[in-house]
Amino acid sequence: MSNESNNAPQDQVEEVVTPEVVADEASLMDELTQANFRIEELEQQLAETQAALAERKDVEMRAAAETQNIRTRAAKDVEQARKFALEKFVNELLPVIDNMERALQGTDPENETTKAIYEGVELTMKGFLTSVEKFGVNQVNPQGEAFNPDHHQAIGMQPSAEFPANTVMMVMQKGYLLNDRLLRPAMVMVSQGGNSVDVEA
Repeated sequence: MSNESNNAPQDQVEEVVTPEVVADEASLMDELTQANFRIEELEQQLAETQAALAERKDVEMRAAAETQNIRTRAAKDVEQARKFALEKFVNELLPVIDNMERALQGTDPENETTKAIYEGVELTMKGFLTSVEKFGVNQVNPQGEAFNPDHHQAIGMQPSAEFPANTVMMVMQKGYLLNDRLLRPAMVMVSQGGNSVDVEA
């Protein structure tokens, strides 16, 4: 009987302790579960934030690149405008230069009557060409040079024993460049080379 009485309090103690432990364990499991959910939630928020940050960095880099491209294009446009702003003005001056050249061809520097006119026109034309060269205008006078379709316009071809084939044998009108851009091609006559008799010989 004493054994039974000894066992009874132990059973009661065990019965009392067990529900508390189970309750503590359940509470601990709930806390762990909630903590795991919270960790997952925070990890998801972190991943979303990192993705948004990466996207924003990409947008900023693209914007910076676009800004740099715009600056480069604008600088290039300004440079082109600066270099070629005089194009229309120079095109208006070309007939004046042509007329001075015709005046030189129409006068004889050896003839006392026209010598002063020739010298005056020649001096004026040299000064004029020197002035326009300061602004990037250069004359294309290809007499005796190889024909260049980029800078010359062939009026025709003629046989010539004096000039090799595809050489400019006569310049009818000089061409002009503005900062290496063609304003007007030189009008030229191109040599076909020696005549057929010379070729056969």
